[in-house]
Amino acid sequence: MTGRPQETEAAPYYFTYINQVTGDDAAGIVESQLEESLAFFAGISEEKSQYRYSPEKWSIRQVLNHITDTERAFAFRALWFARGFQAPLPGIDQNIAASGAGADSVAWAGHIEEFRRVRLSTISLFRNMPPESWTRSGIASDNPFTVRALAYIIAGHVTHHVAILRERYLRKG
Repeated sequence: MTGRPQETEAAPYYFTYINQVTGDDAAGIVESQLEESLAFFAGISEEKSQYRYSPEKWSIRQVLNHITDTERAFAFRALWFARGFQAPLPGIDQNIAASGAGADSVAWAGHIEEFRRVRLSTISLFRNMPPESWTRSGIASDNPFTVRALAYIIAGHVTHHVAILRERYLRKG
């Protein structure tokens, strides 16, 4: 039990993700998402994973790559702050990351496996987090974050993008 982040634990924008997550056990929530997320991604075919609902939008492969890259970055921030480092961390430009990833040239199964491995790493980080670390804080992207807010952001970011995939990419009709 880590408790839910308070309004002072992340910039207002990040509550877009935090508020998509219920409960007060961040580590448990991140862990419980794994099988459901993997089953959802496994239901998307190799061919469909290349789909874009509009020419200027990311493909499904790029969306999953973005989810995975973002999880890596936010888990690193959580590690940094949890261990007591005080130096602020830089921001991340998702468009630079997406253009440098070459996600469309990676097989869909490779993206799913990469997400699985990154999520298992995140689960290990949070499972082994000392209780006092959850409320430690730092600055990243010129914004304050606590470790527990970052855990909720990681969980909510997946929820957010899975909803977008369902609504805009996979909607039948």
